[in-house]
Amino acid sequence: MSAERHTLTRLRAWPLLAGLLLASGLALLFGIAVGSTGLTLAWQDLDDMQRQILWEIRLPRSTGAWLAGALLGLSGAITQGLFRNPLADPYLLGSAAGARLGVALSLSLLGTTPAGMQWLQRLGLTGAAFLGTLMGVSLALAMARGLEHTLRLLLAGVVVGVVLGAVTDLVTLADPDILRTMQAFVLGTTSFLGWPAITLMALVLMLSLAVALGASEALDALTLGEATAQSLGVRLGLVRLVLIIAFALATGTAVAQTGMIAFVGLVAPHLVRNLCHGSHRQLLLLSACAGGLLLLAADILSRWLLAPQELPVGVITAILGGGYLLRLMHKRKQVRSA
Repeated sequence: MSAERHTLTRLRAWPLLAGLLLASGLALLFGIAVGSTGLTLAWQDLDDMQRQILWEIRLPRSTGAWLAGALLGLSGAITQGLFRNPLADPYLLGSAAGARLGVALSLSLLGTTPAGMQWLQRLGLTGAAFLGTLMGVSLALAMARGLEHTLRLLLAGVVVGVVLGAVTDLVTLADPDILRTMQAFVLGTTSFLGWPAITLMALVLMLSLAVALGASEALDALTLGEATAQSLGVRLGLVRLVLIIAFALATGTAVAQTGMIAFVGLVAPHLVRNLCHGSHRQLLLLSACAGGLLLLAADILSRWLLAPQELPVGVITAILGGGYLLRLMHKRKQVRSA
């Protein structure tokens, strides 16, 4: 890329970043105002109960939704860059299937006895989901026998996802009492986000983003092919290991706090690439902001559409994300046939 073109992409990227941050701030204010009773605009005339709902329920929920979406958007950008596949998503290496199995096992084995309930309260479903995510990614890496072959990693992730999904279904069939809780986890929810979860997600986001930005030049080199990247001095094994750890940590944290929310990690990098063609350093930052905005907007819609009832936020993201991808495919088909 020439210096002039690089300057042009920077001029396009930073205004887009500012726009996403501004839209996120406005969406956060709107998220604080939207509740089961509709819009709350006159914040100065609230009683103590309403203020508590505003600052202890709506604010952490909206902030947590943005952070979880940012983690998924960042993970999607890392995954698509690492595997050079625009259809790769953060759940690729068995992370989502492992998280689902971890929750199912914890509910089935620990949730039926008093002692088990004590352990479950200490570990928490979020801890079980995070451990399950690490287990799924570790199994995929073990099956791939290392990090040298990208295709082998992809196939191992698909196999691990299918196998762990089947085991989860068996656990659910053996213990039908956990089905309702499992359904809430699979559909995704932001209802239980609090300040401790926000602190954790913010720390993980900063750590994962720092690691990804540090490896952004290696991701740029990978777009030219693995052989070319190696000739440029990129240590592919180390880069893959570091980036897999980064997106597994980000994905596991988001899934542990909000459940399996679909399409955010897949659609956010697509949106960014359609709006701005830049380096991976820009793509990573923009994808995180776009993912946060997408999930926050979906959370607001889930509360607002059928108020006082709520729709699962994962259903909203699936409808919006699936509709966007179908429109994109149809548009590309029209361009090819023209």
